[in-house]
Amino acid sequence: MNIDEALRKRINELVAEKKTNLTALCLNSNITPSTIFDFMSNKSKCPKVLTIKKLCAGAGITLKEFFDRDYFNSTDEVF
Repeated sequence: MNIDEALRKRINELVAEKKTNLTALCLNSNITPSTIFDFMSNKSKCPKVLTIKKLCAGAGITLKEFFDRDYFNSTDEVF
């Protein structure tokens, strides 16, 4: 799994955990839905940390809670 796949997985989990949909999460996070939809459909690359932070704020979680998943520690990418 690469970092983009891990982020997509976590965003989908967040939507399910909050019992919402991606559009509502984006609007609640003050992010244009197209920003996230383009990423989720692989039309754009990894979102900025600020975008993820806004998603977290809209979902009522911290960045630490967002990234607190084992699969973020086992991505295939080399930095």
